[in-house]
Amino acid sequence: MQGDFHSIFKGTGLEFDDVRPYQYGDDIRTIDWNVSAKGHGTFVKTFKEEKEQTIYFILDVSASQHIGSPGKTKFDISSEICGVLALSGAKESSQIGLICYSDEREKFIKPKKGIAQAYEIISSLSKLKPKSAKTNLNKAISFALDSIKRRSVIIIISDFIDEGYEHRLKSLARKHDLVMIQVSDKRETQLPKLGIIPVFDNESNKTVWVNTAFGGFREKMTTQHAGRQQALITFSRKHQINFISISTEEEYVSRLLKLFKVRNKSTKSV
Repeated sequence: MQGDFHSIFKGTGLEFDDVRPYQYGDDIRTIDWNVSAKGHGTFVKTFKEEKEQTIYFILDVSASQHIGSPGKTKFDISSEICGVLALSGAKESSQIGLICYSDEREKFIKPKKGIAQAYEIISSLSKLKPKSAKTNLNKAISFALDSIKRRSVIIIISDFIDEGYEHRLKSLARKHDLVMIQVSDKRETQLPKLGIIPVFDNESNKTVWVNTAFGGFREKMTTQHAGRQQALITFSRKHQINFISISTEEEYVSRLLKLFKVRNKSTKSV
């Protein structure tokens, strides 16, 4: 990954630098009307790229994240992705922070620079034992909106199995540079035909009996998952959010590389 990942978090922020005379082809949105009103001509603002940024990871640590095979649960893969990107951000001298959420704040690491900070995040995730099993993405996003004041790169890693969080997510996308990574597992959509079996809900701690041989049940699960994913894709496009969906069964490094290459191109074109 070295070489491909070295600039994934570089230059997505801009800060005011100076003004210069307007030239043909300049974006009219950059005109500094206060300076231009003095009567000495039309001037536009110039910006310089911020080389150092703040990156926050918002990680869903609810019980639904523990679906999957040993060592390959959604939480395992989410933690790996978080660790990989934290190390990459540390390499670019970015400040890195972590917010772990269920339906309450489970862990908050304030952003710092350095490779030691990335290892601290990785270590914290390996030791984390959430107090709650439930999910509340709305509360997690609200906490981020209230606590992160400076424009930052925010990477949300979750299965996004929740409702009622879209309005706050839209606010987060307006305020920050947002990336959404959905992690899913085939057990959520590809149950084998085993007849009537007990299914345990990790979040509610309840067992329900379902007939997996009945085609309608399996089709409903597949449809629900596809609908949720398509809704996230549509939402992300509408609000200019980078979105990627990753399965616990697939090799995710190439998918991440592709995502951040697209980010680099869009950043250069702004």
